[in-house]
Amino acid sequence: MGHQLNRRHFMQTAAAAVGLPAIGAIAADVTDRAEERPNIIFIMADDLGYADLGCYGQKRIQTPNIDRLAAEGTRFTQCYAGASVCAPSRCVLMTGLHTGHTTIRGNKGQNAPSHDGEANRVPLRSDDVTVATLLKQAGYVTGITGKWGLGEPGSTGLPNDHGFDEWFGYLNQSHAADYYTDYLWRNKERKTIEGNLNGQRAVYSADLFSEFSLDFIRKNQANPFFLYLATTIPHKNFEVPDLGPYADKPWPEEAKAFAAMVTRMDTHVGMILALLKELDLDRKTMVFFTSDNGSAEGWEGTFDSCGPLRDTKYSLYEGGIRCPMIVRWPGKVPAGATSDAVWYFADVLPTVAKLTNAKVPVPVDGIDVTAALLGTAKETPERFLYWEVPQGDSKPLRQAVRWRNWKAVRHGSDDELELFDLGTDIGESKNVAAQHPDVTKRIRDFLKTARIPSPYWPASVDERT
Repeated sequence: MGHQLNRRHFMQTAAAAVGLPAIGAIAADVTDRAEERPNIIFIMADDLGYADLGCYGQKRIQTPNIDRLAAEGTRFTQCYAGASVCAPSRCVLMTGLHTGHTTIRGNKGQNAPSHDGEANRVPLRSDDVTVATLLKQAGYVTGITGKWGLGEPGSTGLPNDHGFDEWFGYLNQSHAADYYTDYLWRNKERKTIEGNLNGQRAVYSADLFSEFSLDFIRKNQANPFFLYLATTIPHKNFEVPDLGPYADKPWPEEAKAFAAMVTRMDTHVGMILALLKELDLDRKTMVFFTSDNGSAEGWEGTFDSCGPLRDTKYSLYEGGIRCPMIVRWPGKVPAGATSDAVWYFADVLPTVAKLTNAKVPVPVDGIDVTAALLGTAKETPERFLYWEVPQGDSKPLRQAVRWRNWKAVRHGSDDELELFDLGTDIGESKNVAAQHPDVTKRIRDFLKTARIPSPYWPASVDERT
């Protein structure tokens, strides 16, 4: 508890140091909301690129259901993942804290205890508050399926200990690359997948996650519910039961499998949308669709998965962290709209709390962006957005900041900032730091307060003043 109080104090004083509103200044008085609280479905793909969907410009991969989701909702063009890799991005999503404050800042840390034979997989702490925790306390039934990545067996980071009533899927990121695994976790029990024993490949895990989702919705249709579908598609290994319409394409086999995986995921999304309509839950349900980080492969010349963005997964340039984001809530979220509002995964917790009358008991880095989602505001409040990639493997701490249309990237605490004007240079091709010393000074001042030290992700920048 002492660590939590220290973190809370640091975050408040750090915000004041750069002249920002107190972190976590969330509109808590929402008891006068007349609208019925929506069900929340949050669908997150794994390593899907910014331009891998038809509604974001993809020409070769078929995604008719997700495109319809966009046509019936709002497509956001400047939404960001929590990090450039899996585990920290998911931690940001769950806790509302950016990677300067989250418990989990990378896929693996340093000096962390082993769990189930896995070393340095840092789990959520028992006192970390998640969006599921808040919604469960607010009377929601909560379910998760797919990939968790925030705690190994026997650790403090299991889904059922962080607000989820039901859980089915992979705890470990590496295990999640096996689409024909012979076991998955159902709550805290390891369940054998009989059809995949002894090298058989009869059961495709992503299909099981779709089935779980449909069953969860049916079972809880009379109650407010939160479903987090963290599908493993289209993360490699590139495995899929069939190549569908891509079998005869003149592409490499991995490219065919990738496209078939994305289209299969699209089918799963279509099944969820059809069920919501069948159960008359359409207008009662808010659906989010996004990806946990940028494209891993890029697929230049085939799918051009990052579109105009620079670089790919693992990078703090836009291709690593800018993600597709679609939000649909008929009658509330504008249909067929495109929004340039700037927001990121840290905003999901406070926003969902506002929409559902849940209370946020701890400071967070995210803000309530309900107005941007409902189309009543074109922009989100001015603030700094922050990302980091921890020090490790002989590489220094890397950091990125977005402020207004400015994007700064620093490759080590002693390196000069690169500065890009995303309003005119979405591809981050021209470093304009020398022309804007006032902007770089403002960002440097923020960076002095952007993170707190972590025992699992030490960095020399921790000692900077």
